[in-house]
Amino acid sequence: MPTEQNGSSGSDSGRLPAAVDRGAFEAELARLRIREKAHARESDAIAASRRRLPMVEVDASTELIGPHGPLTLLDAFEGRRQLITYYFMWYPGRPAPEQCEGCTWNNTQVGELSYLHSRDITYAVFCQGPYDEGIRYHDFMGWEVPWYSAQASLDTLLVGRRIGMMHLVCYLRDGDRVFETYWTTSRGVEAVDYNYALMDLTVYGRQEPWEDSPPGWPQQCTYTRTSSGSPTWQPDGPGGRPIAQWSRLQAGRSDDLTIAP
Repeated sequence: MPTEQNGSSGSDSGRLPAAVDRGAFEAELARLRIREKAHARESDAIAASRRRLPMVEVDASTELIGPHGPLTLLDAFEGRRQLITYYFMWYPGRPAPEQCEGCTWNNTQVGELSYLHSRDITYAVFCQGPYDEGIRYHDFMGWEVPWYSAQASLDTLLVGRRIGMMHLVCYLRDGDRVFETYWTTSRGVEAVDYNYALMDLTVYGRQEPWEDSPPGWPQQCTYTRTSSGSPTWQPDGPGGRPIAQWSRLQAGRSDDLTIAP
């Protein structure tokens, strides 16, 4: 196997992979491709098992708060058969820079919904805080995804799960009845994230300390927030603000989430 070599360009980005000829490169890639294809087949098999899970009925009348006031879980389907919900972590009374960088990171990547709609699927964010604060954040970020507050119903909607954590939950509607078919949390919510998937294709990966990378690879990126702009290094935590917020400030938007008396 090729070994790493030190960079000679004066870059501070860390070590470099070994430089080889095209034939050697393609041979190594072909060996890796066998594992990639096996991984894809296993992912397909897991998805097939997911489609065969049983489901549990939930109260379709569970109350949410939306732009026009109270509505039900059933209403959030917008008439479609399936609903994917992202339960957004929330810190009541705190300004935009102190809101969850992980939930911001994920939902900033959810833009075009027509492909989901073509499969009879609605995507919506269920904020775990008050609607008036959350929708100000939604508007500050310039998001167009449906946004509701589930704060008053979290004990019902997330029964048996940790409230305050990020969750992805899938629901199925059968007439006026609603069933929960799947849920995940922590790294499972990466399903809505294409940035990490793209980073995983690169030589330095996500550049996070937990990754199994060769010695000398850059791994300074623990946080998804920065202290002085996007994408200014170094990533900063717990200070700074979620990375995607900087462009919103530069566009002149106010990140004051205070609810007027």
